[in-house]
Amino acid sequence: MPDSLPELERHRADLLTQISQLGDFRPGSITATQGRCGNPNCHCHKPGEPGHGPNLRLTYKAEGKTITESFATPASQRKAQRELDEFRRYQELSRAFIEVSTQICRARPAEDTGSPEEKKRPKRSAKKSRAK
Repeated sequence: MPDSLPELERHRADLLTQISQLGDFRPGSITATQGRCGNPNCHCHKPGEPGHGPNLRLTYKAEGKTITESFATPASQRKAQRELDEFRRYQELSRAFIEVSTQICRARPAEDTGSPEEKKRPKRSAKKSRAK
């Protein structure tokens, strides 16, 4: 792990470059569902039958609601998986960026850049308050 301020700044710049090179990404997960259909004569309603599936679905949150999408083709599932993998990569880079930025904040010395007016302490009021 870099220790000096210039090394930390180089590491942060490298992380920014990696973030800028990310492809399409989105949050969510792919889950498998299984179930029974509405046709009472279907095989899935027979005792011991597992039902239909597994059917893969993309699940994610939008505006506080859970959204579930089905995949029209295997290609659309592979595309979604690549986007989810890229999102995980974004999360890793984002965590690393925050960590190195925090280290930079701790390592950078404080600079006294206040104006002479800001450095002056306000004078206390000469008036005494009258308590009633």
